[in-house]
Amino acid sequence: MSVSTEARELGLSILGLGTRYPPYTLDSRAVEELSKRYYPETPAMQKVLAINRFTGIDKRSSIGRPDHWLVNQPEPPTIAQLHDVFMSDGVPLAISASKEALAEAHINDVSQITHMVSATCTDSANPGYDHYVAKALGLSPFVEKTLLHGVGCSGGLAALRTAANLCLGHSMRGLPARILVVTLEISTTLVRSELESIHSNQETRIGVCLFSDCASAVVVSNDIPFSPTEPLPPPVYSLLDWRHQTVPDTEQDLGFDTHPQGWKVVLSPRVPNLTASVLEPTYNSLMSGKKLPEGYGSPKDFDWAMHPGGATILTGAEKVLGIQPEHMRASYDTYVNHGNSSSATIFSVLNRLRGKEMDGVAPGGRGARELVVGCAFGPGITVEMCLLRRNLSRTEGGRKGMETPPETESSEDGEGGRELSEEEKNGSEVSEEEKKGSEEEAFIAKALESVELD
Repeated sequence: MSVSTEARELGLSILGLGTRYPPYTLDSRAVEELSKRYYPETPAMQKVLAINRFTGIDKRSSIGRPDHWLVNQPEPPTIAQLHDVFMSDGVPLAISASKEALAEAHINDVSQITHMVSATCTDSANPGYDHYVAKALGLSPFVEKTLLHGVGCSGGLAALRTAANLCLGHSMRGLPARILVVTLEISTTLVRSELESIHSNQETRIGVCLFSDCASAVVVSNDIPFSPTEPLPPPVYSLLDWRHQTVPDTEQDLGFDTHPQGWKVVLSPRVPNLTASVLEPTYNSLMSGKKLPEGYGSPKDFDWAMHPGGATILTGAEKVLGIQPEHMRASYDTYVNHGNSSSATIFSVLNRLRGKEMDGVAPGGRGARELVVGCAFGPGITVEMCLLRRNLSRTEGGRKGMETPPETESSEDGEGGRELSEEEKNGSEVSEEEKKGSEEEAFIAKALESVELD
């Protein structure tokens, strides 16, 4: 039995995905090292550092170490300095992720890209970073570009939704659409700014414990080929439907405020309960009126690609939806091994979900599910949710996009960003065997830890 005719007729596909994490990883000691280097012990700082040790995150991906000049000035870096590092260290990640997505989509001629939709919440400039990514990729000057801002962690799915609507517009005109969706976040460079606020205002600010760096990209297509002799490749995912909702009067609970020292994370203790409260009604709206295949009747019958905003976000979803950590196995795996990379995270989760090792730890040994629900929360508070159909015959993604060797993990790993020297690359490389080791065996145990952050 197939999904409803209404959903199939959208003709929307994700043809390729790409994820690029930077070469360094940070454990909990990185924040503690910088805190002790520049700030005295205070009750607020001690509380944040205690939370930092029990987030459930083993390592956060970062473009640099704690000894980088950017985070070792007398004062936290300015927004101009943060922008420079975003461009020098972040944009190459976005270019690389885009190339990976284009390659999997079998787009050898970039003139086929008709639109580009991008998102970030960790930089603001005109032209935006998408201009330079498009230029580096050699995209046509006639490509229609859209850069989303103010969407935070929901930016990936907001960009996907925007791309889907653009695709449908081209379909109505009888035109092919191939849309490159790009997300890029460089968050770890904000560590000094966050520590400064913790010290000066004696606030419990946990964003410094959660966020990481990443670039992700997907290629979205309608079902109109460029010519009869160039059929579309099989999709990785088909996009069947989506929902967007804003929770009223929650602007003060989740945000990312502009400041001379960059952006300040706004994250109130109400967020886990607020996000949990909107999950079930949004899911019910998404499923309303659909003729689902046999065996799909409740949230536990789907696989879930949930944005891992924090441990309490994931455990709250389990309670409300009646699902297990294994339903969100790719979300937990991404959270434990990379942290929260804001808008770029959801495409990383979708990429990870199709890995064979993820299929091996599906709930009850049932195997992967064809239908997947994607979900992310952003400032506002907004919720983005979508229904995807996974092409189970395509599992070649997964791990390859999760690693950008050489990936390092040592007591010196930390925040900041710069180009790596050959000596550093060669001296801190982690072997593939060490990475694979016990990762798959351990992540479920990590997922089951109920970490209370609020």
